[in-house]
Amino acid sequence: MKKSLLIILLSILSFSCDESENKTESSEVEATLIAKGNLHGAGEENIDQQNLVITDQNSWDSLLNQMNTVNNVSDGFTETDIDFSKFTVIAVIDDIKSTGGHSLDLNISIDSEHIVVNISELSPEGVATTVITQPYIIVKIPNSDLPIVFQ
Repeated sequence: MKKSLLIILLSILSFSCDESENKTESSEVEATLIAKGNLHGAGEENIDQQNLVITDQNSWDSLLNQMNTVNNVSDGFTETDIDFSKFTVIAVIDDIKSTGGHSLDLNISIDSEHIVVNISELSPEGVATTVITQPYIIVKIPNSDLPIVFQ
C-alpha cells in the first residue's frame, strides 16, 4: 500500500510541475516607426517583396536611394540618421499591388532565443483606387545579439 501511494504521489507531482519552465516567455520589443506608406513608382524602384534587417549605414543608404528612385519618399520619414551602434532597422516591403488601400503592420516580440517580427498585411475594404502601389513599413529597434525571425 505504501509503495502504491508513493507511486501515485510521484505521478501527481510530475504532472503538476509548472509548464512555464518549458515555455519561453516573450515580451514586446519597443519599436520606433520610421516610415509607413506606399511606393508609387509602379515598380520602377525595382524593389522586390522582402524583409530586411539593416545593421549598417551602407545598407541603409542603399535602401533609401532605391526607394527614392522615382519619388523622394524618404523626405517623409521621421528620421534617416540612424545610430547603428544602438539600433537595428527592420524594413518590410510588400509586393506590388494593382490597387490602393494596402498597408502593413508589425508586431515585434522577443524571447530568450530570438526576436520575432509578425507581419500583418492589411487590404482595402470595399472599392479601392486603381493605382499601383507597393506597401512598406520601416522601424528601428534596440540592437540585440538574438536572431530576427519574420512570420
